[in-house]
Amino acid sequence: MMTLKSKLTLPAAGLSGFEPPMSEEETSVQGVLHRFAKDVMRPLGAELDKMTAEEVIAPGSPYYSVFAEFAKLGIDPSMLAELPSDVAVRMESLIGEELGWGDAGLAVTLGVAGFPGEMAATIGNQELVDLCTGRIGCWMITHPDKGSDVQIFDMARDWTPGQQGNKGSMWGKLQGDEIVINGQCSAWVSNGAVAQVALGYISAEYDGSFFDADGRPHGMSVIIPLDLPGVSKGKPLDKIGQRSLPQGEIYFDNVRVPKRFAVALKDDYYGNMASAWSYAGTVMAQTFTGVARSAFELALQYCHERKQGGKLLIDHQLTRYRLGDMLRRVELCRSVARRSLSFARLSPLTHPYVTAAGKVTVTQEAMKVVDEAFQLFGGSATSREYPIERLYRDTRVALIEDGESYVLTMRLGILAQQLYAEGWSQN
Repeated sequence: MMTLKSKLTLPAAGLSGFEPPMSEEETSVQGVLHRFAKDVMRPLGAELDKMTAEEVIAPGSPYYSVFAEFAKLGIDPSMLAELPSDVAVRMESLIGEELGWGDAGLAVTLGVAGFPGEMAATIGNQELVDLCTGRIGCWMITHPDKGSDVQIFDMARDWTPGQQGNKGSMWGKLQGDEIVINGQCSAWVSNGAVAQVALGYISAEYDGSFFDADGRPHGMSVIIPLDLPGVSKGKPLDKIGQRSLPQGEIYFDNVRVPKRFAVALKDDYYGNMASAWSYAGTVMAQTFTGVARSAFELALQYCHERKQGGKLLIDHQLTRYRLGDMLRRVELCRSVARRSLSFARLSPLTHPYVTAAGKVTVTQEAMKVVDEAFQLFGGSATSREYPIERLYRDTRVALIEDGESYVLTMRLGILAQQLYAEGWSQN
């Protein structure tokens, strides 16, 4: 039934746009996160952006303060686990968007920091939960000489016929009650330069072979303390955007980890990896919804301050169209991000290509919003005096981060092919 009003009013609009009514708890949590994003993340992100990569990770760097400040909020997965599933999804979306609105790099660093601990809690291993508690974590899934090949599941459709898959530059081997790890992860591993514990997804040797009968690499998932003998780190990555997010290589030279630290071995590996990736991609979608909203708000404010042709920019018809288009895209980002998170959290049969499609849509739409905001600022956008140039750099990185957009979209096409072969869309 329709909702009728007796008077013409403006729509209900909150921090996250045109929301249906929110509960008191949701409003409270969103308010707390918004203040944290505004008062802590934004100034800290701006400060870190001007520092070198080495300065960001150095002892005494202001970077490390974000973890203590965030911990004071009491926001963790256990809080969300107490909520009904549909409410938890919206709450998680509100949190992720506010963090992205604050600073993209810091939002990613906070999201990744707790990933090993969340995996430990999910599998119910208290020893690993204790190991991860209070430590900065990283998700170590990308490796040199492998790159996007880590995403290949269907060897028949997505690999050169008759050739073995790509083992990459990092691998593990079972030796009795231990796992021996060698090689290096990619320089693009988020938090790699500062992490104290890693959730690693690596190639693995079983019974003398790295490959199954179809040529697909074997794998293992392991939680790895990074203070073990044989672990070392390279220089932090110096990059154009998300400079508040330390990334860097981690090297392993015969590093020995107890077998009981394994999360998934051999036959369980690909199911576990796909499940982890299905969730991880949702962090990017929530984060860059917040970034898109931030760019829109900056542009909206600037258009109420800047005059051109004898009147404020906001009073020009074309400016209103451009702002309306940006706002529409922000709402699109939010809708796609939440649907993607709902699927990843609630579906019994998730798939990373589905989540990846949401990440591609959100980051590409966010790039359009940020680019239009940049254009509205005109020459001022090119000055580091205004934060829009930093949003531009941060968002451009996101089109490659966590999977390059074209490759991820191609794999969504492979998924469509696979589903069609099983009868999907043939009715």
